[in-house]
Amino acid sequence: MIIERAKGSFVYDADGRAILDFTSGQMSSLLGHGHPEIAAVVAEHASNLDHLFSGMLSRPVVDLATQLAKITPPGLDRVLLLTTGAEANEAAIKMAKLYTGKFEIVSFAQSWHGMTGGAASATYSAGRKGYGPAAVGSYAIPAPYPYRPRFERDGQFDWQAELDYAFDLIDRQSSGNLAAFIAEPILSSGGLIDLPLGYLAALKKKCSERSMLLILDEAQTGVGRTGMMFAFERDGVVPDILTLSKTLGAGLPLAAVMTSAVIEEECHARGFLFYTTHVSDPLPAAVGLKVLEVVQRDKLVDRARSAGQRLEAGLRALQDSVDCIGDVRGRGLLLGIEIVKSRACKQAAPDLGAAITRECMKLGLSMNIVQLPGMGGIFRIAPPLTVSDVEIDLGLDLLKEAISKLV
Repeated sequence: MIIERAKGSFVYDADGRAILDFTSGQMSSLLGHGHPEIAAVVAEHASNLDHLFSGMLSRPVVDLATQLAKITPPGLDRVLLLTTGAEANEAAIKMAKLYTGKFEIVSFAQSWHGMTGGAASATYSAGRKGYGPAAVGSYAIPAPYPYRPRFERDGQFDWQAELDYAFDLIDRQSSGNLAAFIAEPILSSGGLIDLPLGYLAALKKKCSERSMLLILDEAQTGVGRTGMMFAFERDGVVPDILTLSKTLGAGLPLAAVMTSAVIEEECHARGFLFYTTHVSDPLPAAVGLKVLEVVQRDKLVDRARSAGQRLEAGLRALQDSVDCIGDVRGRGLLLGIEIVKSRACKQAAPDLGAAITRECMKLGLSMNIVQLPGMGGIFRIAPPLTVSDVEIDLGLDLLKEAISKLV
């Protein structure tokens, strides 16, 4: 299948068939496809100011950095603009190593932070086999997974006990060089696992006790998708380093690393270097600035919250009517459903999940499923923040029809 064009919440194949895009492209097209204001910015800067030597400043770069610092809490005051999420995480990891003088990086066993060296070494959900050793000092702990809890107390998931035990193991393995923990507030490729309320604060405490930095990767959760401008705001926790990508460029390649003046100045004094061809390019910076303007002006953070409530209610109603949806989880317009053989047994049903994916596409609904060990198939549902109620209901109807044909 060849996609010829895209507009709003739909992509269109070579036969002109409309396909509802429930993943915003690669979880990135925050404002839908072909947003006219984004298109106008691209056209203007493609003609007048698209790319510069990185030692030259441009107004879009300065203005975007200023705006990002304005909408984040104090402590995230310095900005480096890059191209991809992997680049941003790579730079963040290097910064953490240089600032702390240490080299060990911890992340979740279901994480995805990118496919370049340091980012890939902190990625555990896929892509580790066959490439030789990861970076020295790469460690993982289990992500808190309430649907399949490993630690329970009085019948309830005890994530604090799990976190305590995980860090006890980290301490035993560490050579005394713990530099940083890198985490997504909601693990997307890891199965749409939302860190429980309170977990992020407990994780920050673990890091502080060990003089580690906390890096938060908000590639998919940032810029309003969860019903808050940044997902970490719900927990009242400010990371030492924040990375943004996918949603910041609304489908175009743009990423950012944000940190405090203290960390930035110390890294600068120690000769921090992260240099790419497209660092601080004016065209993507101008796009990011327009994305923030549209999100704030059109109250799309509130829209993500209300539209997410509608979508979640529809998914829970569908769950009540079929036995193969084991769990519904997530926040705002980043939601997941886990496909199992039955809710009673919670056994993974990979063939059924794959069949639902194919049937949805036949019906005109693009869905993305991830299959991971120890889990059922998880659909990641992330329509654009501009999605209409009619489009949400259409997606729910198509998903219901696809499942009803198979179970």
